[in-house]
Amino acid sequence: MEPLTEHDIRAAFVNCSRGEAQRAFVPRDLAERRWPDLDFLGWRDPGALDRAYIAAGHAGALVAVSLRIAEQHGRGFRHRSMCSLCLTTHPGSGVSLMTGRRAGKAGRNGDSVGVYLCSDLGCSLYVRGLRKPGAGGRLDETLTVEQQVDRLTGKLSAFLDRLVGDPTLVVPTPQDGSHQHD
Repeated sequence: MEPLTEHDIRAAFVNCSRGEAQRAFVPRDLAERRWPDLDFLGWRDPGALDRAYIAAGHAGALVAVSLRIAEQHGRGFRHRSMCSLCLTTHPGSGVSLMTGRRAGKAGRNGDSVGVYLCSDLGCSLYVRGLRKPGAGGRLDETLTVEQQVDRLTGKLSAFLDRLVGDPTLVVPTPQDGSHQHD
């Protein structure tokens, strides 16, 4: 993934208002991120534990989405869940249901789409073996890391397709590297 700036991210939100995009928490350590090892940028809001965000290339543009994290009840350490993107299993609250309001009219009408994701949004690092899940694990697979990355990005793209819905809501990335959003 190419390095992103705060401006890039804020301009790329497709499922929230411009005001919400301006108020959204954006990580301050963007310059220190391991960009070559990331297929998407995912982060949690430390001030609002039920909020998460993803920014990723999608349909030729940078797309950022705001997500809500469902409250988890009765999920003890013995319970294991699997991330839908990277297929990493985690105990307890290591996987969360994250839902996003759909872009455009559908979202304004209350439609949302959800997916089970690693709670720390470290999917890219788990697939590459750069982060190890606590007491969870990764499936033994015959796929290469590149094939696993392709599967992850394909699943993420399918989720973003469902969230974005109308492809006209995604603005192509300009050649100069600056990103814009209607």
